[in-house]
Amino acid sequence: MKIKHTLVPLGGGLAAAALLSASFAGTAQAQSHVKPSESVSTTTAQGIASFWLQNNGAALQAATYLEEDTTDVDKLKTTGTATTDTKAGAVAPTGTTTSSSKSKNVNLPKTVGKVFFVDQDGKNRWCSASSIQGKYANVVATAGHCVYDTANDEQLMDNWVFVPGYYQGKAPWGIYVGKQAFVHYDYSVYEDYDRDYGFVSVYNGVTVKDSTVTRSEYDSDRSKRRSDDTKGDLSYYDRSSNKYHVVEVADAGRLGDNVGGQGISWNQPLKKAHYVFGYPQAAHPDGNKPYTGVTPKWCYGTTTAKTVGSAAKKIEEHVGLKCAMTAGADGGPWLLKYSSSKRTGYLNGVTSSFYDQDENDRVDYISSPYFDAETYSVYTSAAAVWSGKLF
Repeated sequence: MKIKHTLVPLGGGLAAAALLSASFAGTAQAQSHVKPSESVSTTTAQGIASFWLQNNGAALQAATYLEEDTTDVDKLKTTGTATTDTKAGAVAPTGTTTSSSKSKNVNLPKTVGKVFFVDQDGKNRWCSASSIQGKYANVVATAGHCVYDTANDEQLMDNWVFVPGYYQGKAPWGIYVGKQAFVHYDYSVYEDYDRDYGFVSVYNGVTVKDSTVTRSEYDSDRSKRRSDDTKGDLSYYDRSSNKYHVVEVADAGRLGDNVGGQGISWNQPLKKAHYVFGYPQAAHPDGNKPYTGVTPKWCYGTTTAKTVGSAAKKIEEHVGLKCAMTAGADGGPWLLKYSSSKRTGYLNGVTSSFYDQDENDRVDYISSPYFDAETYSVYTSAAAVWSGKLF
C-alpha cells in the first residue's frame, strides 16, 4: 500500500495570487510532504559551472539521455478519476513575447531546455525541463527522476545544471546551476512515480566569451589578472591550433528574466488539451530511431478522461496523453492553454513514463503525475529560495 500524504487546504477558494503570496511568506512552516535537497554553495556551484563549460562545453556534448528500458515498454491501465485535494488553481506565466507570425507552425517556448547532471554511475546525462515563473525568477521544473538522487537521500544530482534552448553544445541564454531541489516525500523515500516531479531553484546564468591567443599572450595576460580575477578562468590549450582559448565568464542574469517562466496549475479537470515539449532521443522498442535529441519536439493531445496506472512502476494516479516521443523527453513540460504567439501556458504535468498501447513495439502514449495542491506546495518551496550570482 502506498502512503499518501494529505495536504491541509490552503484557505479553500482563495485566489491563486493570494495562495502564492501566502506560500512564500510561510516557507518556515514546511509541509511534511515536501522534501528538499541540501543546498549547493556558491563555491561548489562555480566548480559545477566550470565542469560543464570548460573545453568549449565538451562535457555537455558528451552527455547522453537518461536511459529508460526501451525494450519492454509497459501498457497503461485505467485506474479511476482524479482526486483533488483542494480547489483548482493557477498562477500565470511571465515574460510573454508576442509573435506577429501568421505561420501555422507551433512556436517552441524559450523556456524549454535540457537539464544536465552526473548520474550514480558517473555518466553525464540529460533530461528535458522548463523554466517556471516564481518570486525570484529562478525555478526549473522537470521529472523527479531527473532531479533527486534517491540513493543518497537529500542530494541534488551531481553537477546539476539547466540549459534553456540547448543546441549541440551551445547555451544561448547561459547555463544555470541548481542551488536546491524540492521533490515530494513519497518520491524521495519510496520512488513513487505518482509523485515523479521536481522543482529546482537555480543560480543566475553564466555565459562565456571564447577568444584565442598565443602562449606568450596568454601568459602575459594571466600575470595581470591574479587573485579573485582568476576564479572564473576556464581557459584551455588547443593542441591542434597551438593556441590558448581565453574563456571569459560573465553573469547572464536571472533565468526568468532571460527566457520567461511558464505558469503552473493544479487540480485541473482531465480530458483537457495540452502541448507537450521535450528532447526525445531513445529508440522505440523495435529499434527504430526517429529522434536525435538535438532539437526539441512537441506533441498535442487531450489527456485521458480517467487517471491511469502502470504495474511496472507501481503507478496508480497518472494522466495519459497520446504521443510518440521517447526517453530523453522525460521531464518535459505539459502546458495547458499554451499560446503559440506568446509561447507560454500553464505547467500541468511533466513527462514521466512511456507506453505502447497498440502493442506494436512503438511508444504511442506518455504519462505524467496528476498535479494537485501538494504539487503546488512543492513548487512554492523551490520558488521561495533566493539564489543570486555565481561570478
